[in-house]
Amino acid sequence: MADPATHLALVGSETLIGREIRDLASASSQDFDLRLIDTGDTRPSGEDDDDGAPVPEQLNAKNLSGARAVFLAGSPAANRKAIHLVDGAIPLIDLSFIAEELPEARLRAPFVESGNSPAEDQEDRGDEEVGADDSAGLHVIAHPAAIALAVFLRRLQMHDPIRRSVIQIFAPASEQGASGVEELQQQTISLLSFKNLPRAVFDTQASFNLLARYGDHAPTPLEETELRIERHLATLLALPGDGERALMPSLRLLQAPVFHGYSFSAWVEFESNPGLEAIENGLVAAQIEVRGAEFEPPTNVGHAGQTGIAIGAIAEDRNHPDAVWFWLVADNLRMAAENALAVARELL
Repeated sequence: MADPATHLALVGSETLIGREIRDLASASSQDFDLRLIDTGDTRPSGEDDDDGAPVPEQLNAKNLSGARAVFLAGSPAANRKAIHLVDGAIPLIDLSFIAEELPEARLRAPFVESGNSPAEDQEDRGDEEVGADDSAGLHVIAHPAAIALAVFLRRLQMHDPIRRSVIQIFAPASEQGASGVEELQQQTISLLSFKNLPRAVFDTQASFNLLARYGDHAPTPLEETELRIERHLATLLALPGDGERALMPSLRLLQAPVFHGYSFSAWVEFESNPGLEAIENGLVAAQIEVRGAEFEPPTNVGHAGQTGIAIGAIAEDRNHPDAVWFWLVADNLRMAAENALAVARELL
């Protein structure tokens, strides 16, 4: 058992991203002492669920005290309360973006910062890669779509300079948490049963549909997420790296009628097309799976639960000699959770 003085606290252990962190922590060879903090009513501390898992504790100063870091994976109200309770005394790892506008917030993405997939053994990372302020403060995990695209574009630019790129991003319902997944499911059932559609999350029909915009009364406009991805990607592309910095692509975010996993269609124009074989060889990295023409293209369903990104259906643009099409997928929850745990490891 880990030393209780070095435990991590997870606010929002009942959310989709909270459950992902729980699963990764329990499967890790590193001994995580993860204190679960539920944002709803809980039973008394110390009781167990039927399956033997610890029962989440209530969100209060006592249950946060002594933590080496606190994950913010709950509702906006719960995360704000946790920030207030901690009051700068404990490092915070924000997966909800609730704190990204605070002056002390630092955008984090170890997948991009290290150039490698976040590993449990971080001994090979140089001191220059982890700032002196990593042991305290507010760490905001970058949007998983921004992390995925930064990994892709920075790796591509390293070997084959990019002139410009255009990327369409297909968001899953899980981007909106459990409520988004449930609403997509209920809309599907309602449509097949000829019933009225629930609209609390999307305020329009998301099932069997592609959306460039949500309804006017959606609590989180699609444009807001698009702008966040754009901001975070711009920051990640500006991080120091090998060679010339990759240019910002033109982005368009669309809501796809899928439950889980991001998909991306990327059009990239190179300064000079190096050929598909050279491109595929250059893309191969610890956090990138490249599927050549002899393999089926990756899918968001097939990549669920997998680390990093998968790239396939790589094809030259028949109408532009220096341009190439790419198809990418990434597990949004796994991407965010792995980067958050990598930050936590820096703090232990």
